Amino acid sequence: MKILVPVKRVIDYNVKPRVKADGSGVDLANVKMSMNPFDEIAVEEAIRLKEAGSAEEIVAVSIGPAKAQETLRTALAMGADRAILVQTDDEVEPLAVAKILKAIVDEETPGLVILGKQAIDDDSNQTGQMLAALLGRPQGTFASKVVIEGDSVSVTREVDGGLETVKLAMPAIVTTDLRLNEPRYASLPNIMKAKKKPLDNKTPADYGVETAPRLKTLKVSEPPVRQAGIKVEDVDALVAKLKEMGVA
Repeated sequence: MKILVPVKRVIDYNVKPRVKADGSGVDLANVKMSMNPFDEIAVEEAIRLKEAGSAEEIVAVSIGPAKAQETLRTALAMGADRAILVQTDDEVEPLAVAKILKAIVDEETPGLVILGKQAIDDDSNQTGQMLAALLGRPQGTFASKVVIEGDSVSVTREVDGGLETVKLAMPAIVTTDLRLNEPRYASLPNIMKAKKKPLDNKTPADYGVETAPRLKTLKVSEPPVRQAGIKVEDVDALVAKLKEMGVA
């Protein structure tokens, strides 16, 4: 079985984003970028499935600028076999991403597509669901456990009331949650080997997908500064203060 793992290049989760002076977006100049953490979990899960003998090949895919090659090389160093970069400098929205991935799935015919449940830059949480809809394939979202069972995959997913386990007929789409696994660090020898692994360059036009945005960002601003709290002597004073503020 082949596993396809889409990965996205985002601002590193340890970096505090800065808003551009004109409020038109987030400033990416001289900012450390890395693989989306949820996608890193997806890569790790694909590698574990391969190590368990459930998969023979892992293909990593990224849609973004030329520098997204670095993200793909990270996936290759972790254990992916080859990679595809769909190069574009446009800000590609989830629907366009899903359409490109559908075209790649049609070409690669993977038994399983594993991707992060959301990217930490736009927090859309849409691509996996849209891809499943476009392909007409079953989906298991927010996975905290994935088990291959013959021609099906059991996905334990996190829901509001606890855990739910669904059994999907493959080929299927799975999106990963934080508690699925702990991604490994790429060793130096594997980082060197990753430089020789195949990486194909494509464009959205190669798949017949238009990436023009459907949404327009009007303004981006910093969140308001949190106000200092107020200490009160007792419950009566607390209630009085809440009434004064119009909360109670």
